[in-house]
Amino acid sequence: MHPITCPHCQKTFKMDDAGFADIMKQVRNQEFEKEITEKVSAAKKEKDAELKIAEANFQRNLQEKIAQKEQELFQLKAQKDNEVNQLTLAKEKILFDLEGKVANAETEKKLAIAEAVKSIEKQRDELMHQLKMQETEKLLLEKSLNEKHAIEIQKRENIIEYKDEQIALHKDMKMKLSTKMMGETLEQHCENEFNKLRATAFPKAYFEKDNDAKSGSKGDFIFREMDDAGNEILSIMFEMKNEAETTGNKKKNEDFFKELDKDRLEKNCEYAVLVSMLESDNEFYNSGIADVSYKYPKMYVIRPQFFISMITLLRNAAMNAMQYKAELAIVKNQNIDITHFEAKINEFKKGFAYNYGLASKKFKEAIESIDKSILELEKTKKALISSENQLRLANDKTEDLTIKKLTKGNPTMKAKFEELSSPPASEEGDS
Repeated sequence: MHPITCPHCQKTFKMDDAGFADIMKQVRNQEFEKEITEKVSAAKKEKDAELKIAEANFQRNLQEKIAQKEQELFQLKAQKDNEVNQLTLAKEKILFDLEGKVANAETEKKLAIAEAVKSIEKQRDELMHQLKMQETEKLLLEKSLNEKHAIEIQKRENIIEYKDEQIALHKDMKMKLSTKMMGETLEQHCENEFNKLRATAFPKAYFEKDNDAKSGSKGDFIFREMDDAGNEILSIMFEMKNEAETTGNKKKNEDFFKELDKDRLEKNCEYAVLVSMLESDNEFYNSGIADVSYKYPKMYVIRPQFFISMITLLRNAAMNAMQYKAELAIVKNQNIDITHFEAKINEFKKGFAYNYGLASKKFKEAIESIDKSILELEKTKKALISSENQLRLANDKTEDLTIKKLTKGNPTMKAKFEELSSPPASEEGDS
């Protein structure tokens, strides 16, 4: 809900997103129509002003040219009259001389008159020719100026017509960006555009809908093209997004980047292209092919009119890179051979190290067993030596044992031993 304050009564009320969007649409349409009207009016005023200025300049230039030509004609006419007068005076002088020389031969007189008349007629014809040439140049100049003026007017009318076409095109583009393409979906439109050129431009290409949803998601179309050797030239994952202008919950192109990149990686495609009519007022996406690889690698966003151009552009780039891919494959195979050789060496080292480890472990166990045996023998040796000492001490004590020591302090045992040591009395009497 959005709090709205009325600018007239200053009352505040709340409005939901749909009502707010409707008001914003009305304001935006009114401003757009107003802007269009102002631009058209300004263009017409500008055209009228330019036409008036051009017409005034043309009239002024024409008057100047006419005045200049009239001045030249006046000068030529004056020069002609002067020459005619001079010729007339010359003729009169010649006639006067001829009359003065009437005594001369009649033949010379006629010849001189004939030559003088011929020269005058020749000069007269040249002057008449020059006058005609001047008149022709004047007519050609006027025609040229009229044609130039008409061309300038036509240019201005073409500019005005172009501006009107651009305004109408802008209106039509705004209308098309907010509706579906003449009753068909965006996917059908792109598929139809591709099928128009499939047989001629892409005879070996695969372009079908992505129906594999094992990973939980799928794109719209997959484009793949292979060469004669079965090597992949180009692969593109396409996603098509469209929505009506009246949709309340507007989506952004960025909302589909993560899922599109995931589909590209799962389907092993080199490029990801989003064909979108979302965000119709975003100049970044309206300017042409939008490169968004700064967010996700090898990803582009285009409008539907650039669909075929995008495939062609990426295909040409891929064809140019085929030679480098072939060289890279050779180097890769060489690296694989080296890797296999190194793997065998590493496997031998690993087996040798394992056997050496086992042998070393057994050797250490044997050494430890020997050390334990030595310790046991040392203990036995010490025990035997200790027993020998004890036996020696016992022997010494045995040898030091006497009757006197045993009976010392024991009068009973002493008396017993003394009785045993003395002879019995009966035996003494018998003897």
